[in-house]
Amino acid sequence: MNWSALFIARPVATILLAVGMVLAGAVAYTRLPVSPLPQVEFPVISVTANLPGANPETMAATVATPLERALGSIAGINEITSRSSLGSTRVTLQFDLSRDIDKAAIEVQAAINAARSQLPSSLPDNPTYRKVNPADSPIMVLALTSPTALQSQMFDVASTVLAQKLAQVKGVGQVSVGGSSLPAVRVEIDPAALNQRGIGLDQVRATLAATNSNRPKGLLEEGDRQWWIYSNDQARKASEYLPLILSHQNGSTVRLRDVARVSDSVQDLKNSGSADGVPAVLLMVYREPNANIIETADAIEALLPVLRDMLPPAMDLRVSLERTSTVRASIREVQKTLLISVVLVVLVVLAFLRSWRATMIPAATVPVSLVTTFAFMYLAGFSINNLSLMALIIAAGFVVDDAIVVLENTARHVEQGMPAPAAALLGAREVGATVVSMSLSLVAVFIPLLLMGDLVGRLFREFALTLSVAVLISMVVSLTLTPMMCARLLGPRPTA
Repeated sequence: MNWSALFIARPVATILLAVGMVLAGAVAYTRLPVSPLPQVEFPVISVTANLPGANPETMAATVATPLERALGSIAGINEITSRSSLGSTRVTLQFDLSRDIDKAAIEVQAAINAARSQLPSSLPDNPTYRKVNPADSPIMVLALTSPTALQSQMFDVASTVLAQKLAQVKGVGQVSVGGSSLPAVRVEIDPAALNQRGIGLDQVRATLAATNSNRPKGLLEEGDRQWWIYSNDQARKASEYLPLILSHQNGSTVRLRDVARVSDSVQDLKNSGSADGVPAVLLMVYREPNANIIETADAIEALLPVLRDMLPPAMDLRVSLERTSTVRASIREVQKTLLISVVLVVLVVLAFLRSWRATMIPAATVPVSLVTTFAFMYLAGFSINNLSLMALIIAAGFVVDDAIVVLENTARHVEQGMPAPAAALLGAREVGATVVSMSLSLVAVFIPLLLMGDLVGRLFREFALTLSVAVLISMVVSLTLTPMMCARLLGPRPTA
């Protein structure tokens, strides 16, 4: 059965089919995520263990080594790296790109449980793990500054108020707060003063823990009456810790201020941040996988006035870094290049065919093929990025070939005196096998890219598939829409 004859005989149905393909592609284009490069998820898991007070050598020998030995038995690991610092060890596992990260996480947890008996008994908590993507960088960094407030106060506002609101924005996957830490009371004990009074560190620790407790106080009863006692024993300021009683010796009272220096500080002194030379707390916003980076950034920008209204008067929130400007510029330039390439293709066809009516045929089939490709990209989970748009730019020169082959053969028969519908049917039948072989040969060129593994293969997979699908769609269009348009638009050229 000649499929070209079916579409030539039903021009309205053919046009509606082409319009439907274009509409599907146009709708898919508005829903495609935007990113600078194809989304490649690295299967990486980070395992963290903490042992306060242990030096890096101790952490490496007693914590990192047992964890590496247990985690090394997991299949599919390409690389294991560990880093030990004061009181902390981090083991990073990089898996093969084909490895399922969720299944790998289950095996990592099992290996951590198996290594628990070999870890120090003084380890306060079990080692923890989390799935990370080292290639994912924040799409926006917000800086919270203030001329009067302390960084610990800004960090408290950023972590308890701003981060919660930002995390609710559509497309935001994670908000990380840095540049300081939460407010805390720091107690620096003088060992000599403790030794002089015969007081141990455990006794000081117990007193501090009891001061921070907030437990039920009970009640008083008299007959049928009850009086509940409510009181908060938690101390939040350094001044509330200074008079704490550690012991009674020889009729005198030893208080915390006698053996330690107590100050209002932060949980981690070795954590600080700045923006443009001004002390600041930074909020790093990461997007969800496959989220539209531009739409997410626009939603954050729209939320900033609301966040500023929620801040104390002395604090200011501004954008310190955002990646969308470079992404917008690159995508805009590539889209402009795509439009220019389509126009140039049409002008070249016009220069050689020397007929506007004949030029309208490839001029219509090229946009149909390219726009319909967006529907495939949406179904395949691709994104609008530099590589996928570059594939469409290259495809603009390929997709026109099939239409020109059918057009030229049909025009040859028309010039020989054959009616346009019959010429279109015969022309499509004669070159049908040629068009199919041309398209399949172009697709075959990109098969090695599809079979490539590792990171390069993942990056260029969208490029190869997008270009191949655009060529295949142009093959179908050249055997359906092109013959129908030839039958309606071509006619004998006027003789002088």
